[in-house]
Amino acid sequence: MRVLWVCNIMLPVIAEALHREASNKEGWLSGLLSQIVDREDTDMTLAVAFPAPADAEAPWRLRVPVPRTNPCATDEYNITCYGFCEDTVHPDRYQPELEEELRKIMEDYDPDVIHCFGTEYPHTLAVCRAYPHPERILLGIQGICSLCAEAYFADLPERVKRKVTFRDLVKRDSLRSQQEKFARRGVMEREAIGLAGNITGRTAWDREVTTGWNPEAQYYPMNETLRASFYEGSWDPEHCDPHSIFVSQGDYPLKGLHYLLKALPGIRRKFPDVQVYVAGNDLTAYHTLKQKLKISAYGQYLRNLIREGQLEDCVHFTGKLTEQQMRERFLRSHLFLCCSSLENSPNSLGEAMLLGVPCVSTKVGGIPSLFDGGRDGLWCEGHRLTETAETGRNTSDTAENKNNTCNSKGSKTTELENIVKSMEKSIIEMWSSPEKMLEYSKNAREHARKTYDKEKNFAKLQEIYAKIAERQG
Repeated sequence: MRVLWVCNIMLPVIAEALHREASNKEGWLSGLLSQIVDREDTDMTLAVAFPAPADAEAPWRLRVPVPRTNPCATDEYNITCYGFCEDTVHPDRYQPELEEELRKIMEDYDPDVIHCFGTEYPHTLAVCRAYPHPERILLGIQGICSLCAEAYFADLPERVKRKVTFRDLVKRDSLRSQQEKFARRGVMEREAIGLAGNITGRTAWDREVTTGWNPEAQYYPMNETLRASFYEGSWDPEHCDPHSIFVSQGDYPLKGLHYLLKALPGIRRKFPDVQVYVAGNDLTAYHTLKQKLKISAYGQYLRNLIREGQLEDCVHFTGKLTEQQMRERFLRSHLFLCCSSLENSPNSLGEAMLLGVPCVSTKVGGIPSLFDGGRDGLWCEGHRLTETAETGRNTSDTAENKNNTCNSKGSKTTELENIVKSMEKSIIEMWSSPEKMLEYSKNAREHARKTYDKEKNFAKLQEIYAKIAERQG
């Protein structure tokens, strides 16, 4: 069975073989690939297509050897690689020439199944437009851009949404522009989902949304396989930094870091030694002239919250973390917080659960399909989508228009306050009950080992591919 993966990134093992810089995004793809590479009992032949860097030659039909970790494997595994040119810096712009590039790749490889991972880039729509056999196309749902557009501002004050810094002006990348880009990507995403013959997702929420958009498509539920190192080791309260909170991302409003910063003064009154670690670059840096010119409106807002709350000594941005550094940061943390205004199935939450790190999460999107608040950890209130957006219906309006028509300024302020108070309450509750926290840790780890079971997920993947291949006959 010939399978073509169309990915959003060059997979790290391929980047290493080609001596290119590797991305640490979408690490679960590496976990899935390792399952295929280490199996000798599969009839799957794999090719991978991916966007190539603009300043480098796109590889064409290269055979890349991938090392196997299975000691019983007798030979190396080779993957056929295809690069295509795409402006990934501007994913809201559709490039018609992508269709011809991808058509050539699909004709050259002649796959039985085309698996597109994610719908957030134009290349997925290009595949769906260019390939004449929709029954062979499987779209893997990651996030849902049009609904991310709805939740993008995450209850920010109006003055912040309107703010434009020098950096935002030069880059034409204000908060409103960012939200509009998500909305434009959502239009392409919805067309792609409408064209595909098969969809795979992992939450009740993504199933409801995509089935509403394309009731004729076959929906296949399948959980993800996460990065290998997160299946090893477990959290120990004796070896963590007391009252430390880890947030895996905070570089745009959707990730909700501002909720935590507003909750932190209240948490600090109860636990004065609280420390927050945020993976990624420091959006609030303001020491040099260059940093002052580069700060975004959202970064400036976060900086103001830190200053107003006198939080300078307890909020730390870790910089870019490798897989091993992420794992170490998880294990050293006293709590993992998912504070997003919308998520489908955040892998960072799954990684924390696999390690048994105590978790608090906003109750939004598809998270309830993966995290059992009250058993695996604690919920806190999250951003509320409008009724039409909750199921993906009537998403042509912008988030701004919907907020204006469905929510008054007063109600939005109340919602923000409720989320902040709920987050504060849940974090304090978690740390105030050490025995209960250990129970949450144990339950989350057991739950995650079932959700992210490598063998079961690989068997399910093979089953889905086989059914798609059978449908062609």
